Amino acid sequence: MSKLYFYYSAMNAGKTTTLLQSAYNYHERGMRTRILTPKLDNRSGEGVVASRIGLKAEGLRFERDDDLLALIDADIGAHGKLDCVLVDEAQFLSKAQVWQLTDVVDLRGIPVLAYGLRTDFRGELFEGSQYLLAWADHLDEIKTICHSGRKATMVVRVDEHGRALTDGPQVEIGGNERYVSVSRAEFKKIVAGEGRIELQQPVLPL
Repeated sequence: MSKLYFYYSAMNAGKTTTLLQSAYNYHERGMRTRILTPKLDNRSGEGVVASRIGLKAEGLRFERDDDLLALIDADIGAHGKLDCVLVDEAQFLSKAQVWQLTDVVDLRGIPVLAYGLRTDFRGELFEGSQYLLAWADHLDEIKTICHSGRKATMVVRVDEHGRALTDGPQVEIGGNERYVSVSRAEFKKIVAGEGRIELQQPVLPL
């Protein structure tokens, strides 16, 4: 039975690496996948899904107003049977799009693997993550660590001087130079101005 999976984490936990590995596993078995990627995230190029360790693949770009069920139906009409849909940066999905992904699973019988952040730099849920947490059949946390050695569950946005920011738009695309993953305890200290920001490359989980 097909399911909707949500793999969530803080920044730099290897979400995209895991997504690309999953797609590769399908391809090895002669199965076809389609990777969906939000149009607003073009850090690696238009329609390119790339991990920090150098893996990359072509993705089908979507915007917040796109109907993802219709997009998948069109892909099947053009290219034939589809065995799996993978969604990168799934936190940027709208509520309606998460519902459409449940239709891809329930009406088309295609498993959907969505990968994204759970919370933003203010500690609040993204819209896409909120409804994936509510409606996904399977939830799985991809773990990474804070500079304190604890598990990192929160994300801090920093300015060009490495200072933590506590306000601003929820969506602001950036990588290691803008975001740091920390534990909840460290997040509290940083927001209160009592903690430190560690901008070094985090250690990937084994």
